[in-house]
Amino acid sequence: MSRPRTRLYLITPPQIDFTDFDRTLDTALAAGDVGALQLRLKQADGTPCQDKEIEAAVKQLMPVAHRHNVAFLLNDRPDLAAALGCDGVHIGQQDMAYKEARGHVGDKAIVGVTCHDSRHLAMLAGEAGADYVAFGAFFPTQTKTATAKAETDLLSWWQEVMEPPCVAIGGITQANAAPLIAAGADFIAVCGGVWNHPSGPAAAIAAFNTLFDAHFGQQQA
Repeated sequence: MSRPRTRLYLITPPQIDFTDFDRTLDTALAAGDVGALQLRLKQADGTPCQDKEIEAAVKQLMPVAHRHNVAFLLNDRPDLAAALGCDGVHIGQQDMAYKEARGHVGDKAIVGVTCHDSRHLAMLAGEAGADYVAFGAFFPTQTKTATAKAETDLLSWWQEVMEPPCVAIGGITQANAAPLIAAGADFIAVCGGVWNHPSGPAAAIAAFNTLFDAHFGQQQA
């Protein structure tokens, strides 16, 4: 059975220089298809940013995402996502229960749930009504401390048993993404693989889209 083409799920760097990041983001999003942008801001020591910093970032970056028809999601904070008019929120297992998060953002917003390497957590999230589940980390990552190591068969299993999209996350680059695409990732979530790309973020986004096109072109051939 054919499935929709894999898309890119872009995560912001944890620390951002806002003097020109909106222009960097605009150039990057113009370089190829991106399904969603998640704002994930952290202090240098990994602690959460203050609400006023998050609010300022949303006001600067969400219009850029919307200009490119990219859904804008906020990490961890359903309350702020609702207050600031974001398209949705991504929650981890330690952030807030799905039902409570949904209560904050409403029925029309996107709510995605981190499920690590757990089929059980993913089934619970999917059955509760999550718009997507995220599995990972698939590879070593410097963006955050990974608490689980996911395997590609998790993506294949999900495609066979559940309807909501699945997101693969954790240390993904153009060099290692192909097996995840083949296994069934509906979205490839990337942070460092885009922002730290040697040729720049726009080149990275273009390269990921070329990879997606190649895989699904081969499927149709």
